[in-house]
Amino acid sequence: MLAAAAALPAQAQTHPATPPASGVVAASATNAVVEKEYQALLAEDDAAQAEVDRWIVENNAFKAKGAGAPDAELNARIRTRFDKVRSGYERFIAAHPDHVRARLAYGSLLSDLQDELGARVQWEKALELDPGNPAVYNNLAGAYSETGQVEKTFEFFAKAIELKPDEALYYHNFANSLWVLRKAGLKYYKLDEQQVFTKCLGLFSNACRLDPANFPFASDLAQSYYALQPLPFETALKAWTNALSLAHDDLERDGVFVHLARVKMLAGQYKDARRQLGAVKNPSYERLKTSLLLSIEEREHPKPATNAPPTANPAKP
Repeated sequence: MLAAAAALPAQAQTHPATPPASGVVAASATNAVVEKEYQALLAEDDAAQAEVDRWIVENNAFKAKGAGAPDAELNARIRTRFDKVRSGYERFIAAHPDHVRARLAYGSLLSDLQDELGARVQWEKALELDPGNPAVYNNLAGAYSETGQVEKTFEFFAKAIELKPDEALYYHNFANSLWVLRKAGLKYYKLDEQQVFTKCLGLFSNACRLDPANFPFASDLAQSYYALQPLPFETALKAWTNALSLAHDDLERDGVFVHLARVKMLAGQYKDARRQLGAVKNPSYERLKTSLLLSIEEREHPKPATNAPPTANPAKP
C-alpha cells in the first residue's frame, strides 16, 4: 500500500488553494457513502459464507459420529442465513441500479444458491452497464456453458481473456468448459478431438503460468495429459511432480501419489508405481489403490491368450 502523500508545508504554497466546486464535493461525499455501504454488504456476504462453511464442516463431523442434522434441515438453515444477505443486495441495487460491482457480487451469490437465472439477469445487466468489464464476460461464459449456449460460452471466455490476459482464472475456467463441451468445440473451432484436448492443455498451462502456486490449477493441467495420444509420460510425470510440490495437506499429496503411480504404470515402470502407491496412506484412496495394484499385476503377468474353443456343456440326461 502506498503511503498517503504528505501535505505541502505552508511556506511552499505561493498561491491560495482554489476550493473545489460544491457539486464536486457533494458527488465525492456521495460516492464515499455508497462505497462504504457496498463494502459493508461484501463483508456481510463473506461472513455468511464463512458461517455456512463452518456449519457444513461441523455437521459432516457430527454425521461421521452418527449424529448431525438432516440435509433438508441444514439447507433450510443455510437459506435463511443467506436471505438476509440477498435482501441487502436487493435493497442496495434498488437504490444504486448502475453499480456494476454489486450486480457482479449479487450474481455470484445467486449462482451459489443455484438461482442460475437470477445470476444471469444480474450479470447481463452488468454487461449492459460496463461492456468492457472482463469479470462480467467470465461469469456469463460460465452461466452460458450451463445452459448449452456454446457459441456464447467460447466467445465470452475469449473476450474475458482479451480484456484481461493476465488473469489466470479466466484461462482455467475456459479450459474446463471447453473440456466438458469438447464435442461442440470440434465443430466451433473446426478441430479434431486431439486438437481440442491440446487447446485445453494450452489454456490450463497459461493458468499455471500466471498463478504457479495454485494447486488445483496444477492438478488440472497434469490430468489433462491423460487425454493425449500417445501419453507424454515424462511431461505428465513432471506436471504431477510439480503438483505434488504445491499440495497443501496429506489428502492432496496422497491424491498426487495415486496419479504418479498411474502414469508410471502406463509407462511400464511397475516397480516404481508400486513404490509410489506404498506412500498412499489415506483410507479414502484405498479402493483406487487396490484397483491400480491389480492393474499393475495384470500388466506384469498378462494371462496367455488362447484360441481353444470353449468347452461344451455336458448334455443333460
